[in-house]
Amino acid sequence: MTYNLLKFSHILGAILMGAGLVGVWMADLRSRQLHDLGQFAEAVRSIAVFYDGLVVPGALLLAVSGTWMIAEFFGGFAFLGIPWLAGMVILFLAEFIEGNSVTRVYFMRLRRMTKLALAEGGFTAELERERGKLVPSFTHFLDLPMLTLIIALGALKPASWTLFFSGAVIAVAVATTLTWWIPSLYPWGNEQTTSPETEDQFRSTGSKV
Repeated sequence: MTYNLLKFSHILGAILMGAGLVGVWMADLRSRQLHDLGQFAEAVRSIAVFYDGLVVPGALLLAVSGTWMIAEFFGGFAFLGIPWLAGMVILFLAEFIEGNSVTRVYFMRLRRMTKLALAEGGFTAELERERGKLVPSFTHFLDLPMLTLIIALGALKPASWTLFFSGAVIAVAVATTLTWWIPSLYPWGNEQTTSPETEDQFRSTGSKV
């Protein structure tokens, strides 16, 4: 009975985290298309809601239930000899550390700068530079591919490390491609040089979206 409850909690945590990351993805993509400050601020607020309301609780639920199951049913540190389980733990820890030290911090800083821009009545140069940074974009685009790999390891339970390493390479390749492709579709800050006339045109277009 205990195992089934922990398994249910683990699955629920994965659902919450996955739903939150999809929501963050969609809100971020939407924000990249907007050049109206009010609409942009709303999209950034949505990112914070998805992160704090779904991703963080889901990750904590995964961590608690996963740790409990490993300690009670997989022999504690003996899990290191199980490729699929060790791979899931490694990827989850990497995602948890990266998400809270880079991606989430970046979006919190973006939200703070957006509030300052709203107070000043327009986009600031600092906000545009921050929006154009590539490293936080890469870690953001890496989240969903890594979560997919974690789920694949848990569902398929491979007896070797092949899926772990090949999946990690594919996830990094996908994130790298998106980091180049998405900003090229919707350039921001460091990704473009905007004249006042072009900025006015962008804002006019954004207000019609």
